[in-house]
Amino acid sequence: MYLVRHISILVSGRVQGVFFRATTKDKADGLGIKGFVSNAADGSVYIEAEGDPIQLAAFASWCRTGPPRAQVVDAIVTEGDLKYFTDFSIQ
Repeated sequence: MYLVRHISILVSGRVQGVFFRATTKDKADGLGIKGFVSNAADGSVYIEAEGDPIQLAAFASWCRTGPPRAQVVDAIVTEGDLKYFTDFSIQ
């Protein structure tokens, strides 16, 4: 049976203006993750992601570093209810 889980990730640090959203989408697409990424008003990046637990673990691990110009201070991962996303988008 194929398991799908939902996680939310709040990434803080120097994560806006460094192509974090675009590279997050590339990483998600490469891993087969569905969901979205958006900038938050406080300067953080908010992500909702759904996929296989192994893919989600790899994705969350990548989010703790992000793209080369980012300086991630924290990435808080929480599990949630499935929303059944059909793709991964930038909001």
